[in-house]
Amino acid sequence: MIQLNKENFYLVRSKFQLKKPWDRFVIFFLSILITIPSFIVFHQNLIDPGWYFNLDRILLFIFVFAVVFCFLYALRTIMIICLSLYILVLIYGSLFGSFTFNSVFEDYNSMLYSMNNNPFPQDIIVAKLLPFPNKDEILRAIEFKNSKVRNFAIMTTTKNFKGVRGYPDYRNLIQCFAVFKEINSRWHYVNDPKNGDYIASAHESLLYFSGDCDDHSILMAASIKSIGGTPRLIHTKGHIYPEILIGNKSDLEKVNYLIKNVLFAEESHKKQLNYHIDEHGQVWLNLDYTAKYPGGPFMSEEILGALTLE
Repeated sequence: MIQLNKENFYLVRSKFQLKKPWDRFVIFFLSILITIPSFIVFHQNLIDPGWYFNLDRILLFIFVFAVVFCFLYALRTIMIICLSLYILVLIYGSLFGSFTFNSVFEDYNSMLYSMNNNPFPQDIIVAKLLPFPNKDEILRAIEFKNSKVRNFAIMTTTKNFKGVRGYPDYRNLIQCFAVFKEINSRWHYVNDPKNGDYIASAHESLLYFSGDCDDHSILMAASIKSIGGTPRLIHTKGHIYPEILIGNKSDLEKVNYLIKNVLFAEESHKKQLNYHIDEHGQVWLNLDYTAKYPGGPFMSEEILGALTLE
């Protein structure tokens, strides 16, 4: 009986094993993909002895690659099965869903970009593995097509900065800053019930302009998106806050002038803009509820996830 089970096991294993040399080619490719982020983590956390030509880092990369390759090769049967299932999921996502091969490439590229100059690159990997908290509920709550939300956003554009002229290329951004000014000047922080998150919809928060950080972020994102802006939500440890896309680095110079000299001159006097630059070179400005002007100080620098509303 034991002998029969062994024979069946070897038979199944042989069917799932790739023929040589394709098995080593696949493992080599996967090893490279795993080694690169792993090497960045070791590179940032190990003391640099200062060898000539960075020979120590070259040897470190080779060592990490060898370990990863040997590990994957030892588990090549189960690894090939998992890879096959993953490819099937991606094919299904490409045909019927939103998670495609391009999504995987973008996520991987974004992770490497974020890790490159980060003193704690392992946090980036952890962030990629962590889900965005209450993602589905938050997306449903961002009612940017709700008439009350859009009417509120339109009202803010007639109340704030309506008289600003001479910046036609940044008209929409100025209107989004009008939304920011109205919400942040009226927002009152109120905690959620104990032992549970309460996710208020955008039109619900319009009643009293009160709630916690995720309620503020939802209202801000919905209002901005309802008039054509591009917001995103940033998840940090115990906090969520909104950001707005302002363009590239050349746009940043003009937006900096607008904020500090035209729109929020008093609030931003002798202060700097706080922003993030993503892997595409796009600049995202902080709109947290604690900020008195777009680009105000961050409450938390650590990013554990981002939810972009294209």
